[in-house]
Amino acid sequence: MSITKERKAELIGEHRRSEQDSGSPEVQIAILTSRINSLTEHMRTHRKDYASRRGLLAMVSRRRRLLDYLKRIDPQRYLDIIRRLEIRK
Repeated sequence: MSITKERKAELIGEHRRSEQDSGSPEVQIAILTSRINSLTEHMRTHRKDYASRRGLLAMVSRRRRLLDYLKRIDPQRYLDIIRRLEIRK
């Protein structure tokens, strides 16, 4: 499931670090979290949609790698994004 351009721009605006930022780990994690949440809702009603399940697992893995990277380079930024997006550790 994809997100709209407006929602993506809103997420970038909320989580960017500077005026020109659109690709920092925080922004990428926020966009992935939004996509994961919408796909999770889809999976609740379509339990046998295995192709979407595979995509969901790939997104979760990508987000986990970004979170691990952020934790390694700046633990405070990691804790901030975890708290803001209400992601479990």
